Amino acid sequence: MSVRVALGVTGAIACYKACSLVRLMVREGWEVRVAATPRALDFVGEITWRTLSQHPVETDAFAARPDWHPLHIELAQWCDLFVVAPCSANTMAKLAHGLADNLLTQAALACTKPLVLAPAMNGAMWANPATQANAEALKARGARILDPEAGELACGVTGTGRLPEPEALFEALRRIAGERA
Repeated sequence: MSVRVALGVTGAIACYKACSLVRLMVREGWEVRVAATPRALDFVGEITWRTLSQHPVETDAFAARPDWHPLHIELAQWCDLFVVAPCSANTMAKLAHGLADNLLTQAALACTKPLVLAPAMNGAMWANPATQANAEALKARGARILDPEAGELACGVTGTGRLPEPEALFEALRRIAGERA
């Protein structure tokens, strides 16, 4: 089954795991287009995403290009799944409250296809009542939340907030994509 995935990547150290996720999806024959927040590119550079996805990395809905079109709308209509992995607390809050200040949030809010979020953050941030309320609000609107795992976090503490391993994420996405078939 060929699946078109708009993969939103946010400013979280777990971006490095999303690289392996892209490889798994492409290897399976899925088409992946990456929409990166500016902070995401601080963790993993544009050339890495472009090489792994075999598509340009999208960062700006209104960037000057010869074939200008509203990119956030095009990306939202193109995909079969809109996945945000890793999804930072900041991006989750923006989506929960309808804020659209970058290409990723603009496209996600314009998308009528399944929205799948894989949060990754410090355990205290994940446990914060505001973050939990944002996750619940998104679930109530139909978003799928792939809960973070417990373990050692990048900040050196142990807690719940780790992005699941790429293979586990891919299996979850495969199940969700299969529900649409």
